[in-house]
Amino acid sequence: MNLIQADRILRAALSEDLGAGDVTTAMLPDPDTPVSGVFLCKGEGVLAGMKLALRCFSLLDPACTGEQLVAAGSAVHPGQELARVSGPASALLAAERVSLNILQRLSGIASAARRWSQLAAPLGIRIVETRKTTPGLRIFEKYAVAVGGAFQHRYGLDSAVMFKDNHFAISGLEPAALLRCARQRLGHSQRLIAEATDLHMALELALAGADFVLLDNFSPAQVREAVTALRGAAVYEARAALSIPAQEGLPPVPAGSIAPRVGIEISGGISEENLRDYLIEGVDVISSGALTHSVRALDISLEVTPQ
Repeated sequence: MNLIQADRILRAALSEDLGAGDVTTAMLPDPDTPVSGVFLCKGEGVLAGMKLALRCFSLLDPACTGEQLVAAGSAVHPGQELARVSGPASALLAAERVSLNILQRLSGIASAARRWSQLAAPLGIRIVETRKTTPGLRIFEKYAVAVGGAFQHRYGLDSAVMFKDNHFAISGLEPAALLRCARQRLGHSQRLIAEATDLHMALELALAGADFVLLDNFSPAQVREAVTALRGAAVYEARAALSIPAQEGLPPVPAGSIAPRVGIEISGGISEENLRDYLIEGVDVISSGALTHSVRALDISLEVTPQ
């Protein structure tokens, strides 16, 4: 993780919450009295973001010290002590909410990523997040997904060439023609991903040179049909080499134009509730914004006592 960027985000969050200062703690007889705090887990899940949570305190006051007791990625349980922090009361109470907000959200994301990944692992399917992240927190939320055992999609618009419905709508070209043009300009280290809305389009995009075809909002039955067709790439090659016409209703197959194995990604409307329906052999990747935009935070508290 880029620690400079991480500190910038944490400082902004602390500044937002602190405002002109903690007027409540200022009313205490001795706001700087030494105190200790214990992070207690109150639910079942996976821990992520504790180093960031502890960093909040030292950013406010270098006199604060912290000790992480449980490693990131570990399964945690109610009543378990996760970390300890100590320092002046003014710093611990001022950073408490921001620290817990970060810790609870990232642990909730990691917990969901772990559940999804464990379900998909037997079929060799990768679970990945999307760019549907909280503005300003993308670096943290994508980190939490990785801690949970899932994988990352493109980080931003500069990470991969990915044609979606709006690109096709405004290009003025047929989808296959747009992909062929892009393939000629593509850097050797870049992948070409293209979104398909039906089986015919998926086959056209594969034939045009897509590295990954994204099946968008397909039903489980439609995914199975598309996997069967796309995984028949070698058959298509053989048919083309023998000048056998394409199947009725499907695009013609130029010899040597389709990769032996195009990657298959499915996305759109996939949630933890229907995930099992989409665990289909032959799928490479399942991407879902639900991993970052709809997770439930893991319940964690910070109990502070005088030293």
